[in-house]
Amino acid sequence: MAAPARRRSSGRVALLFISPWLIGFAVFMAYPVLYTVYLSLTDYDVINDPTFVGLDNYRELMGDEKVVLAMRNTFVYTAMAVPAQLAISLALALLLQRAGRAAGFFRTAFFLPKMTPPVAVGVLLLLLLNGQSGLVNEFLAWFGIDGPNWTTDAAWVKPGLVLMSLWTVGSSVIILLAALQEVPEELLDAARVDGAGWWKRLWHVVLPIISPAIYFIVVVDTIASLQSFTEAYTAFFGAGNTTYSNDAALFYAIYLFQQAFEFLHMGYASALAMLLFLVVMLVTALQVLLSRRLVHYTGDRA
Repeated sequence: MAAPARRRSSGRVALLFISPWLIGFAVFMAYPVLYTVYLSLTDYDVINDPTFVGLDNYRELMGDEKVVLAMRNTFVYTAMAVPAQLAISLALALLLQRAGRAAGFFRTAFFLPKMTPPVAVGVLLLLLLNGQSGLVNEFLAWFGIDGPNWTTDAAWVKPGLVLMSLWTVGSSVIILLAALQEVPEELLDAARVDGAGWWKRLWHVVLPIISPAIYFIVVVDTIASLQSFTEAYTAFFGAGNTTYSNDAALFYAIYLFQQAFEFLHMGYASALAMLLFLVVMLVTALQVLLSRRLVHYTGDRA
């Protein structure tokens, strides 16, 4: 068989093997995104046919104060949650590295909470962070600390949500532990010989080597935080809840959901979704640019 014919045959075989993914991508990702773009240009209430309105939905969201509030809440939460999750994940991974034979048990123990349904985490938030009878405030009381009203004080709503988000850092712990186990022992030994203490070894040797894993976790956690919905909605908006400081927990995804499925403003919700898509893309692009200076790959070292 001639070389060009062989290449064409190989190409057809390759397309055949990746066709399930291509079909799935077209049906479940590309088409919904394109249809959302179309709906964002219409007035659509699910019941009646969409009516084309051009850029009216985008003009409306530019003047919507709730959009500004929800976006601000989301960014504040993300700015608090991502560093907290990374710090706790790294601390637990460093501890697991010293666990020896028990590391397998603790890896499982740390990862299991990740399997908890987000709705259950939202209910758990109300039980643990109740200002009067919650276990967190009772624990603080043992040390003479008067715990805040986590669920009713607007200043503590988002820190409470961040605290509950630490419940599911197990996957990040596993990723960082795997990265830590790949740090060359000879580099750590050389640093010890040079008189570097634990902190200097961590900062100048360990963190640069595991920076690709840290970068991956930061990107994934940032995207997830910008789309936070279930836990906050369950705790503060579910079942007609009007008891708590809802405005402090009004994340962008929650406001989008309300517009789409409570008020049936599907066209406006689609415009909100496109704005969120753009924000996530811009934030991720900024992280990619920063990674060029802060992330060090093994192949980059001479």
